[in-house]
Amino acid sequence: MEDNIKISIPEFPVKQGFFKLFREMFSELKKSRELIFRFFIRDFRARYKQSLLGIAWIIIMPVSFIGVFILMNKSGIINIGEIDVPYPVFALTGLTIWQLFATGLIGTTNSIISAGSIVIKINFPKETLVFSSLAQAFFDFLIRMFLVALVFIFYKVSPSWQALFFPIFFIPLIILTLGIGLLLSLLNCISRDITNVVGLVTTFLLFLTPILYQKPAVKLFENISRYNILVPLVTGPRDLILYGRITNPAAYIGATVISLLVFLFSWRIFHLAEYKMTEVI
Repeated sequence: MEDNIKISIPEFPVKQGFFKLFREMFSELKKSRELIFRFFIRDFRARYKQSLLGIAWIIIMPVSFIGVFILMNKSGIINIGEIDVPYPVFALTGLTIWQLFATGLIGTTNSIISAGSIVIKINFPKETLVFSSLAQAFFDFLIRMFLVALVFIFYKVSPSWQALFFPIFFIPLIILTLGIGLLLSLLNCISRDITNVVGLVTTFLLFLTPILYQKPAVKLFENISRYNILVPLVTGPRDLILYGRITNPAAYIGATVISLLVFLFSWRIFHLAEYKMTEVI
C-alpha cells in the first residue's frame, strides 16, 4: 500500500527572497500592533510602580542638566556661544530631541534581555519588544515637549510657522534609533556589556553634538560635526522650530537616506536571527 504521508519543512527566511522577506516583515508588524501596545502598557506600569516622583523624572532630568550648563557658562568653564533666542529655549528644544534618541537607544538595546522569560516561553515577533521600547521613549518625548511649550510661553518666544512640519522632519531620527536599536538588541543577547557601552557612548556623543551650545568654529569640531550623522538629524528639527529652516539641508537629506538604509538592514538581520534568540538568552 502506497504511503501518502507528506512532510512539511519550514522555509528558511533567507531563501524567501529579498522583497518577499520584507513583505512578510511589514505584514507581521502590522498584525502585531496590539501586542506592541500591550508591551508598552506593561513596561509603563512597571517603570512607575514604585517611583515616588514617577513621570516627574522625565522633566527633572533635562531641567537639572540645563541648569548645570548655565552655571558652567556663567562661571566661564564653558562657552555656549552666541544664541539668538533665550538659552533655556534653545537648550531644552535640542535636548528634548536628543533624549528621544538616547533613551530610545538604551531602551531598545535592553528590550530583548529585559523580557527574557517571555522570549523563551512564547513564540511571537520579537520586533514588538523593540518597537514598544521606543514607544516608551516617545511617550517621554511628548511629556518633555509639553515642558518645551511652557518654556516658549514663559520667555514669550514664538516658534516659526514652519514648526508645523516638525513631525515629518523628526521621522529620520526615529528610524535611525530603531535601526541601531534592533542591531544592538541582538548584540546585547550575546554580550551584556553592550548596555554599558551604549550608555557611555550616548553620553559622550551628547557633548560632541552641538545641542547645548552653538557649533564652535574649531577645525576639530567642524570635522566631527561633518561626519556625525546625529548633528543634522537633531539640529535640523530644532532649527526648524526656532528659525523656520534647516541649517544644512544637504547634510540632513544625506543623513535621512543613511538612516533608512540602516533601519532596513538592521531589521532584516534581526528578522533572520530572531529564531536563534532563545539559544543565547
